[in-house]
Amino acid sequence: MQEILDPEACTTMVEVRAGVDAVDAALVALLKRRFGYMDAAARIKPERGQVRDEARKAAVIANARAHARTAGIPEDAVGELWEGLVEASIAYELVKFDAR
Repeated sequence: MQEILDPEACTTMVEVRAGVDAVDAALVALLKRRFGYMDAAARIKPERGQVRDEARKAAVIANARAHARTAGIPEDAVGELWEGLVEASIAYELVKFDAR
């Protein structure tokens, strides 16, 4: 198994790609945990209309953008990613809510 290097230590594209693949696997594991919280929300919320909360959505995206800014990565790109993530989470939660 190939050692995963920090980005600054990479000198070949093989090393870069191995690092990207490792990060992607870790992100998927974190997304699984995040969607688990959507399972919990669907179980806890008493009414279907509470699944979509535009104020909360805006706060989550603003938080992600702020974290990106602090981390020095593209804030707009992170905001767009989180827009899609939150919408996917809402859709997932609605399915789970309706299934209960």
